Amino acid sequence: MTITRCLLFCLIPVLAAWAPPSANPPVQDEKGFAPLFNGRDLDGWVVVNGAESTWRAEHGMLRTTGKPTGVLRTDRMYENFILEAKWRHESEKGNAGIFVWSDPLPALGVPFTRAVEIQVMLGLETPNYTSEGDIFPIWGARMTPERPHPAGWDRCLPSEARTKGAGEWNHYRITCLDGTISLEVNGKKVSGGYDINPRKGYICLEAEGSPADFRDLIIKELPSSNSPLAEVANDAVGFRTLFNGLDLKGWKPDGGEAGSWKAGGGRIIHDGSGGNLWSTESFGDFVLVADWRWAGPSQGKMKRPMIGPDGANTGEEVEIEEYDSGIYLRGSSKSQVNMWEWPVGSGEVYGYRTDGAQTPEVRAGVTPSSRADAPVGSWNRFIITMRGDRLTVHLNGVTVIHDATLPGIASKGPIALQSHHSGIEFMNVFVLELD
Repeated sequence: MTITRCLLFCLIPVLAAWAPPSANPPVQDEKGFAPLFNGRDLDGWVVVNGAESTWRAEHGMLRTTGKPTGVLRTDRMYENFILEAKWRHESEKGNAGIFVWSDPLPALGVPFTRAVEIQVMLGLETPNYTSEGDIFPIWGARMTPERPHPAGWDRCLPSEARTKGAGEWNHYRITCLDGTISLEVNGKKVSGGYDINPRKGYICLEAEGSPADFRDLIIKELPSSNSPLAEVANDAVGFRTLFNGLDLKGWKPDGGEAGSWKAGGGRIIHDGSGGNLWSTESFGDFVLVADWRWAGPSQGKMKRPMIGPDGANTGEEVEIEEYDSGIYLRGSSKSQVNMWEWPVGSGEVYGYRTDGAQTPEVRAGVTPSSRADAPVGSWNRFIITMRGDRLTVHLNGVTVIHDATLPGIASKGPIALQSHHSGIEFMNVFVLELD
């Protein structure tokens, strides 16, 4: 049992099906450097949230189409190290990045991980950001730039312009040591930062809209500083994406209007016009991560009941703006983890709570302990664990359902995203299958 920390907010117990690094570690050269990319395939790397076409090994290079936006990460963490890499863009305005000390899964509502980013960009020069090797923390990471930023950002702007243009190779030397970072561009140091958290994690290459090539990635590991647990990236490994960010491969609608479900901008988008969206795979015991938000107008103002901790209606009603959707587990609409604006909050299992044949303990168990929904239009994160007939639901870092019993639930079945007349978007849909 491991603790999956900061996924984006939560502390949750998960049996992480961790994939060990390559069995045969690369041989170091006389300076202590070892290849981080073998030049032939993606061995040692994990595609986090892209499509099969997003990353490829070709002609000794790690190449990305840039689409969808997402990351490719190493299969293990690194703490103190020197990383060297060469990169180039085909376009005069190309965009990509190298992340260090990264979490393994994206942060809430974005395709990027919590990390420190070293910018890999061409053709965008402003007073606040450049194409010359900026360094900055992203999505919850922290860093103090070694020089104050003109707008007060936690971003280090390079001391001089040394980046070559489109079609030319640039060389980065990145030194990460004891929570500090420095970058040399084509042979000279230009930027850096300190007081970084986390200071141990994964190394990622970023796809961000345009093709980019990387080669000659080598790494020299330095002695550990035994970073405290609080300064280490989370251990949410073993997950794989159920949505490639480009299309609905792996999903099928069960009706509704044509085009009511579509992929766009790295999101699954539904207009509410009918027909649920089912995974083509079935799952037994699993942990499911899914980010979601309401997208579009409400169904109008409606009166909805207040629900007590025992799962029964209290007899009181309140008027709300109606939004409604859910996630079906193991092929059944009865085992639906609800998303809605009811006072009881999202995460409840309506099919069991309202089933008079269930025991009081079952009905109380599938009733949320608190309302943890973000405001309408903001992203929410579900972490749903099914083990046997037991369900636990975390919503935005709060355990709203804990070890509830779902009597009679199938041992295995597909997952569905429910259509219930509300516009909704999903992203960062990952599954960890449990043994």
